[in-house]
Amino acid sequence: MVDARSVYGQGCGMKYPVLALILFVAGISPAWAAYDKPYIGEMTTYTAKYEDTFVHLARDYNLGYVEIRAANPEPDPWIPGEGTELVLPLRHILPDAGREGIVINLPEMRLYAFINGDDAPTTFPLGVGREGLDTPTGQTKVVRKKEGPVWRPTKRMLEEDPELEAVVQPGPENPLGTHALYLGWPQYAIHGTNRPFGIGRRVSSGCLRMYPENIIQLYGMIPVGTKVSVVNQPIKLAWIDDQLFLEAHPDMDQAIQMEETGQVSRQKLTDDDMKQIIKAAGEHKSRLHWTTIRKAIRDRRGYPVAIARRPFADKPIVDEPVIEVKDEAEEEEADKESEKKPAEEALKEIYEGEDGEEKTASIDDDDQGTKRMLNP
Repeated sequence: MVDARSVYGQGCGMKYPVLALILFVAGISPAWAAYDKPYIGEMTTYTAKYEDTFVHLARDYNLGYVEIRAANPEPDPWIPGEGTELVLPLRHILPDAGREGIVINLPEMRLYAFINGDDAPTTFPLGVGREGLDTPTGQTKVVRKKEGPVWRPTKRMLEEDPELEAVVQPGPENPLGTHALYLGWPQYAIHGTNRPFGIGRRVSSGCLRMYPENIIQLYGMIPVGTKVSVVNQPIKLAWIDDQLFLEAHPDMDQAIQMEETGQVSRQKLTDDDMKQIIKAAGEHKSRLHWTTIRKAIRDRRGYPVAIARRPFADKPIVDEPVIEVKDEAEEEEADKESEKKPAEEALKEIYEGEDGEEKTASIDDDDQGTKRMLNP
């Protein structure tokens, strides 16, 4: 864990054009280069100032609102209080998806751009589709880019809000922001916003919103034709050095509850969760720390938690700010018992006694003279 003031703010240099040129001169295809770590970033702490709020800190540190709320459930998000130590969840396990083009993981409301060759992917927080207007999962591509998109509310939108203009030109009132990347799915795009406090929330009609400064950066990075993969992975796992880490985010149904209260309804491990964890542990499944796993799944803090370690690893399973265990003696006994049984039986014992309609809007394609429907 490092302090935000000492390491953050160095920024992401746009090195990919230079890298591509070097590889071209060397006769190597940029597509062959690949980032080989299972994560990016480092966990960071921050000491709050009197004027800080979560929405402003989230934007300052390239986080979404639910991300910082989940990692810090106790402080008041509007007045965290001068001197309060906050966790900035800047380490992200990479989604289980091909490391090519753009990868979007909806539960963490985050985009990863794998366009930097051997360097780490560039990542940005997102606003995603609200309940009933979900952002779809699957694969598509960037089919068109537009600086200064025009937005046309649908007839239904105009009926609901007569004060809307029939045509919204580029400018501060345009909900598409300053730049847009249109996807192969006709009604969807990655675009900016004129309401940046919605980033890291389920607020859109299905499109993917970005902070105004981030969409400008992404727009310059991504060429037309770039592959886009959208996945739904609230739980991610990875071996980092000799420890297995689990990163649990609120699922799509829990996101609003986390946003409002900093907590989610008590949730147990599902069979699918358990299978995913056991598979990731591999030959070291007997060393899984089930008490820590259960707490991580229940709390959904959104940052990596150590849940197992290889034999002879010199680090403890539980490492700040991961999880604090209250009754260590009871834990050790439970772990010893769990190692004697298949994981399914151990899990059962651990838990014993525990309690519309789509809105669309069209935009002008000034280059082609056509109109397309879009969910902002």
